[in-house]
Amino acid sequence: MDSKEKQPCQKKQYQKISFELKLQIVDQVTNGQISVNFASKKYNVSRSAIDYWIRKFANFKQKTTSMNKDQEIKKLKERIEALEFIKDFQQDMIADFELITGKELAKKFLPKDIANEIEKKKKQILKDNG
Repeated sequence: MDSKEKQPCQKKQYQKISFELKLQIVDQVTNGQISVNFASKKYNVSRSAIDYWIRKFANFKQKTTSMNKDQEIKKLKERIEALEFIKDFQQDMIADFELITGKELAKKFLPKDIANEIEKKKKQILKDNG
């Protein structure tokens, strides 16, 4: 028998990937735009490396995007104030419209509690105007 030398299995050669490209690949995979297999073939990276990056960068992303509870509470309070201002403005507009046209639209189309608030605003407007 011929003695053939056994050659070692060729390991696939991969290129070095920049941090930005790693983040881009992880983002595409986690958002469901591409699969790990497709990303592996497209970027010439092993699937296990992509899985490793996903685990590693999940924590990184949470740390960079998360805010502490005080900041979150402050932001939510500001949002509530803005929405309450918008609600009051809209209710004032509806009350003015109903007084000018004489039509009772709030009672027909809006929930009972909001219609009651608009009715109170109408009474307040009539009281202020005399």
